[in-house]
Amino acid sequence: MNIFATSLEQAQILDAEDVLRQYRNEFNFPGEKDGRSCIYLCGNSLGLQPKKAAERVRESLDDWAKYGVEGHFRGAHPWLSYSREAIDGFAALTGANHDEVVAMNTLTVNLHVLMASFYRPIDSRRKIIIESTAFPSDYFAVQSQIRLHGLDPDACLLEWSPREDELLHLEDLRALVDEHRGEIALMLLPGVQYYTGQVLDMQALCQTARDAGAKIGLDLAHAIGNVELSLHDWAPDFAAWCTYKYLNSGPGAIAGAFVHEKHCNDEAADHLMGWWGHEEASRFKMANQFVAAHGAERWQLSNPPILSLAPVVASLELFSEIGMAALTCKSRKQIEFLTALLETHFAGRIKSITPAAASGCQLSLVVSDQNLHARSVFEALEKRNVIGDWREPNVIRIAPAPLYNSFRDIHEFVVRLADSIAPGKR
Repeated sequence: MNIFATSLEQAQILDAEDVLRQYRNEFNFPGEKDGRSCIYLCGNSLGLQPKKAAERVRESLDDWAKYGVEGHFRGAHPWLSYSREAIDGFAALTGANHDEVVAMNTLTVNLHVLMASFYRPIDSRRKIIIESTAFPSDYFAVQSQIRLHGLDPDACLLEWSPREDELLHLEDLRALVDEHRGEIALMLLPGVQYYTGQVLDMQALCQTARDAGAKIGLDLAHAIGNVELSLHDWAPDFAAWCTYKYLNSGPGAIAGAFVHEKHCNDEAADHLMGWWGHEEASRFKMANQFVAAHGAERWQLSNPPILSLAPVVASLELFSEIGMAALTCKSRKQIEFLTALLETHFAGRIKSITPAAASGCQLSLVVSDQNLHARSVFEALEKRNVIGDWREPNVIRIAPAPLYNSFRDIHEFVVRLADSIAPGKR
């Protein structure tokens, strides 16, 4: 008897009801392995390639071949203004005004550029709060910013730590703020914690920072394209994100940034300057007097890499067609389906540490059966052509992306997980 027959029937029904099912055909999937199709559940690390991405890159290459340097001003998508083709998508996905978002650089570079403006230690306000389990790049960036001001990270870096459940609790952050009130210059916190998949209450984080008189920046690498955002209303001072995870824009693709409007048009705002942050109308006069571009564009430094930007624009077109409300609706159904199957078939053996009430696309799975070795389970899944993500010391991150993953993918993942744990015993 096939114990997964019922879940297969459920998956087929859910796929038939899925109004987004046709978008799966817009993506390229890795090939078969030993006769097994690829079950790709790694959109939290690198999204699949949209078929439109290659078309957009070819357009840019053709314009380069056809026009040479005049491609800055000619063709269907002139390079001078090409980065603005990402603005509609970024604004919609982040809940921002158009002049609050910009496509530029890569994530960590943007964090540095923005902290140069918003981390200004003065008198006793010198400290930065970061989560103790932050993605290492964020941690390194914060440490180096502190050092650049001639300060000691050991004295100026405060850590918001998770509890034994591995989750971050808002009351612990508030207690940390109360303990150091008057000393905090900046908080740099995630929208979604990369290891556990916990979706944080970003509105509450922003309010906590304001109540403390501190600036706040959000790292939205695992949030954008995953959960609904309202940056303008929540009003962090700044935010930054990459585009190669849920936004499916390719490895190292150009990133995005947000600066709240209260800072965007402040003539006294301090920021690093480059010629692409100069207003477009007079940029090519090559004058040495800086005239700031409008809104968040003033934080730009250099002209954007067009071949890196093209896949971003292609992917954002898909998001614009669908909207985040429809994507998050499907994502919730997928996570509920996956959670139910895990509880039915693997109770006491595999558990999720991602909170049910605060999850996006990702579940972080821990092998709790003492007779199983977590890394061995992950490697067995890899052999069965399941592409997920391993994080030390013992977490398997699985992220069904509603743009291209089906409910059948989730069913098949669970089938292959069972076979990875006990080969041939189903």
